Amino acid sequence: MSGVLFDFHGTLAQVEEPSAWVVAAAAACGHDLSFERSGELAERLIVAGRAGGPFPEKVPAHLTRLWDDRDLDAATHRACYTGLAATVETGIEGLPDALYDRLLIAEGWVPYPDAVPVLSTLRDAGIKVALVSNIGFDLRGICAGIGLDPFVDHYALSYEAGVCKPDPAIFLGACAALGVPPAEALMVGDTPADAGAVAAGIRALTLPVDPPGKPHGLDAVLRLAGLH
Repeated sequence: MSGVLFDFHGTLAQVEEPSAWVVAAAAACGHDLSFERSGELAERLIVAGRAGGPFPEKVPAHLTRLWDDRDLDAATHRACYTGLAATVETGIEGLPDALYDRLLIAEGWVPYPDAVPVLSTLRDAGIKVALVSNIGFDLRGICAGIGLDPFVDHYALSYEAGVCKPDPAIFLGACAALGVPPAEALMVGDTPADAGAVAAGIRALTLPVDPPGKPHGLDAVLRLAGLH
């Protein structure tokens, strides 16, 4: 193995706890929410569709085009998720944008505690690392803020690449950028889209999603690489 491709959300890091997300966004809008109120709003906003969270139970008809193209353009991604949040009546002016803005800063993310140790071990062993994500915003600053960036050799972000997982092109492009043959690469993620790397001749490892702050079993990567 000479290269590892990692998904970001649900693989190396997780979005902040839902109530904390809502409390911080509401505070940015000048509102101090109680724990009970923030929990109730968070539950409704997650059902509507949280960026970095589960998919919405139903996408409203007026947002379907945005939903379909959300990971291919930054403005579309923002319009899609602020539009979903706006379907929830919160009584807080500007909350949809404030909720989205939490995604764009390191404080809105929690790295899995085993992410840096695993990435560091790969770096020490001379194994190249790419981050491959279906996403509509830049992860470089976020990764810098949560300590992951020093270990990432290349970012393959769908909105920049113009293609989303599971299309083989995004995986092959990442391998090419690393100078790693697909047969010597491993894709690590948490969804069937990540497992789509197999169609590009790349081995794949999928791990169940864990809550923020819980070890994620990433040491399995080191075992597959013969480093643990």
